[in-house]
Amino acid sequence: MRVGLFGAGRIGAFHAQTLAEHPDVHALLIADTDVATARALAEQVGGETVDASALTGAGLDAVVIAATTSAHVDLITACLDANLPTFCEKPIALGLDETRAVVERAESSGATVQIGFQRRFDAGYGEAKRRIDTGALGTIYSLRLASHDPDPPHDAYIPTSGGIYRDLHIHDFDVLLWLTGGVAHEVYARGSVRGFPAFEQHGDVDTSAALVTMTDGVLAVLTGGRHDPLGYDIRTEVFGSKDSISVGLDARTPLHSVEPGASFPAGPGYPGFTVRFADAYRAEIAVFLDVARGRAENPCPPREALEALCLAEAADTSLREHRPVRTAEIRPAAGQGRASATRHRP
Repeated sequence: MRVGLFGAGRIGAFHAQTLAEHPDVHALLIADTDVATARALAEQVGGETVDASALTGAGLDAVVIAATTSAHVDLITACLDANLPTFCEKPIALGLDETRAVVERAESSGATVQIGFQRRFDAGYGEAKRRIDTGALGTIYSLRLASHDPDPPHDAYIPTSGGIYRDLHIHDFDVLLWLTGGVAHEVYARGSVRGFPAFEQHGDVDTSAALVTMTDGVLAVLTGGRHDPLGYDIRTEVFGSKDSISVGLDARTPLHSVEPGASFPAGPGYPGFTVRFADAYRAEIAVFLDVARGRAENPCPPREALEALCLAEAADTSLREHRPVRTAEIRPAAGQGRASATRHRP
């Protein structure tokens, strides 16, 4: 396969290495607005450098998009125009209208667009999904999801991030919908600035929580933060009538137990997402290459990214207006059209 890669930054470099090592990829073409960075990455992994404007016309079999979020819509559109199977890191866009337009275009054309929600490919999350689907947990009562970064992003990133619910918690919203197979009814979100004034200056928060009520009554509580001195902390707990399980609880979980005699954690905390989810990132790219060759069904089509974004928008509205927000306000029921919503920071 000849595979094109847009974006040579941190996650782009990780994907480049994965693609270069995959036995089905015999040519890797890399493009970035920073030509020097793209050239250095190409030399490192044995790829070629191509001008971004020419990449979709380079006789490719598939494209991976790992560029900055603001470029995603244009790049996906260019790939759709070229009828190229496309993988794009989340999000499609920060706005609902832009996201919806891409989703509808992809669906109407029948094109392959896979969105990068890597937790779906993590071994622990996969096992949790299997146990829920097989009924091993019985009736699901509730979930707790935690997402805590080791360090806040640099100040320049904050105003472009979309806010904590679109940037950090979008993975929680996606994995909640994926694990339960359910539909969210209502979101009640709160947030505060506890240690980093730059977030407040841009109308954002560094500490967050949300209660999501599913239509079947399942409750999910999300917590998040932009600073955890022990490391990158991503966990999900699921409580059912037959069993209770945890994802992300291992020797490197950045959480000290104060129980007498306990020695937890037993190893250094995860320094970041590319370490914690290294295997998951590799697995999702491998699956995408199978999807691109017609060997597998698309495990994460763009509409599922839209559904997660609707929850993020509901959380933003809740945070801003200090009230619970029904998802029908953001995304009316099928047959009633779609509400137009724009991003307003709290």
